[in-house]
Amino acid sequence: MAGSSSGIVAALTAAALGAVGFLAYQAQAHVPPGLGRPGPDASASATAAARERHSPGAAPAGTGTGDRVVYSLDDDRVWLVRRGDLVQRSFRVTPGTVDPPPGAYWVTSRSSAVIGTDGVPVEHVVRFTSVGGVVVGFSAATASRRAAGSAVRTGGIRETRADGDAMWGFATVGVKVVVIR
Repeated sequence: MAGSSSGIVAALTAAALGAVGFLAYQAQAHVPPGLGRPGPDASASATAAARERHSPGAAPAGTGTGDRVVYSLDDDRVWLVRRGDLVQRSFRVTPGTVDPPPGAYWVTSRSSAVIGTDGVPVEHVVRFTSVGGVVVGFSAATASRRAAGSAVRTGGIRETRADGDAMWGFATVGVKVVVIR
């Protein structure tokens, strides 16, 4: 009797592990490429390197298709771009001390209100990667920033509150974020 019980337990365990493996495979198959896996996309990096500086009203070329957030490290500017390269909004931002590498990312999480790593209350936080343990995302400060010269490493890309509202409405989880030079 003991032999058959251990065989049943082994069979049930094998079936459960198989089911978990299958479900994990299915979950991975339905996730947009790069979601939760921070890192640059080589094609976005190559096209960004060849581009010229952009006007605020034009969607930067070579940043893909469909709905996307485009963030220029050199211009400190964001474009909210709809399908057909229609710029819904463009605005200047103030970067944190940690920049993400150029490439394609996806919005991985959002928070309506938190305290930033610099101690400033922020709202409409839209996160898309991390660099060296520092989370990088867009946010709007609801209070004055701390004094310059702080040694705290921050990945918060700060927007005005009005621009933060626009970002919040546009950049839901899974929306593409393209970082260019």
